[in-house]
Amino acid sequence: MNTIKRFFATDPRSWSLLFVRVALGIVILPHGMQKALGSFGGYGFAGTIQAFHEHMGLPVFLIVLVILAEFVGSLGVIVGFATRFMALSIFINFLGAMILGGHVGNGFFMNFTETQKGEGMEFFILILGMALALVVDGAGRYSIDSALHKRMK
Repeated sequence: MNTIKRFFATDPRSWSLLFVRVALGIVILPHGMQKALGSFGGYGFAGTIQAFHEHMGLPVFLIVLVILAEFVGSLGVIVGFATRFMALSIFINFLGAMILGGHVGNGFFMNFTETQKGEGMEFFILILGMALALVVDGAGRYSIDSALHKRMK
């Protein structure tokens, strides 16, 4: 099987991959919309670049990749297009956010009770697990990847 065909390969009958794919995309998309479009109280594209560069010292090209991973990546995951690449982008993005954003030092739990200095890792672990499942097994049922793979036979 050639590399391109393997890239789009998935079990076209898998409901579980469909559920993981859509849930991951729905959770990540609003984060991407904040950064790319300024929706949900976000800064928008230029504002996100400025804020991340000034407050975290990240290079502009990396900030653009963060925005693309969350916005374009979540859309790609939802429709199941280039799912492995999009999910890997989300995985790398949120692994970086978990580590560089100080969440590891805040412990495991989210900060619902506001008794710790910030959010812990629990949200990130869920995102990383869901993204990794899609990297390993692909998009599943009702995906563009599945349709493309089928046409390559």
